[in-house]
Amino acid sequence: MQVPAPIEYARATSVEDAVGLLQRLGEEARVIAGGHSLLPMMKLRLATPEYLVDINDLHDSLSFIEADGDVVRIGAMTRHRELLESDLLWDLFPVFRDAEQVIADPPVRNRGTLGGALCQADPSEDLSSVCTTLAAVCVIQGPSGSREVSMDEFHRGPYQTAVGHAELLTEVRIPIRPHGGSAYAKVDRRAGDWAVVAAGAAVWLEDGLIADARVGLAAVGPNTAGIPEVSAALRGRPPEDAVFAEAGLLAAAGCRPVTDVRGTEAYKRHLADELTRRTLRAAADRAAART
Repeated sequence: MQVPAPIEYARATSVEDAVGLLQRLGEEARVIAGGHSLLPMMKLRLATPEYLVDINDLHDSLSFIEADGDVVRIGAMTRHRELLESDLLWDLFPVFRDAEQVIADPPVRNRGTLGGALCQADPSEDLSSVCTTLAAVCVIQGPSGSREVSMDEFHRGPYQTAVGHAELLTEVRIPIRPHGGSAYAKVDRRAGDWAVVAAGAAVWLEDGLIADARVGLAAVGPNTAGIPEVSAALRGRPPEDAVFAEAGLLAAAGCRPVTDVRGTEAYKRHLADELTRRTLRAAADRAAART
């Protein structure tokens, strides 16, 4: 039987209260929101925190999806189901709905949160790939105030993030850019499972050419991987299949997969290539439909 180690439990009533509890309890405290990643690790004794700080009472203040000038602000306690059902995200960033449709199952999507997904920092995490693709910025609250960290700097290693032990991820901000489209695709062993490989892509068009593009890959390295070589290779070129084929080869060469129970390194590189092509094509088609 899988049984977590003994823990102490506290329930935060505000962001300030949560930060204060984390500061007082020290590095052996962990935040719990949905808990669908943390609790299984605790049952297997892969994670053995001494304290849990429950932030579910913060849902009213940290669950929102709203356009604010040239960014979309998403609260860290926004649940998967809310992301899936958001018309604003579907209009501006359809990559979110693509990803949410292949994440786990309804019970997980009803409880799991954006902030929990990002802070788990699993190399196979879908929303980490989405946020990397969209060049999101994470807002982190600590004892001294808030600070912003780009997704490229947010993950420090497998299951490690830029969030300190006395800090809390409160918000994700995504820049709104004109004439853009995005898409997500995933290969998994069974529906809703962790990815064998997944790819997100975003394309912005100007005068029929690619003004910019980004790709975020999951499950092909120690963290979700952005491939800057792909962005550089696509700028100023037409959104054609031959161009996207070049991008796929760059993605396959630029990632760092390893052979494991989900597949061989060669197979994962093949998927990185193929999924990059497919998502770039879909993202470009969506961008063209908006111009």
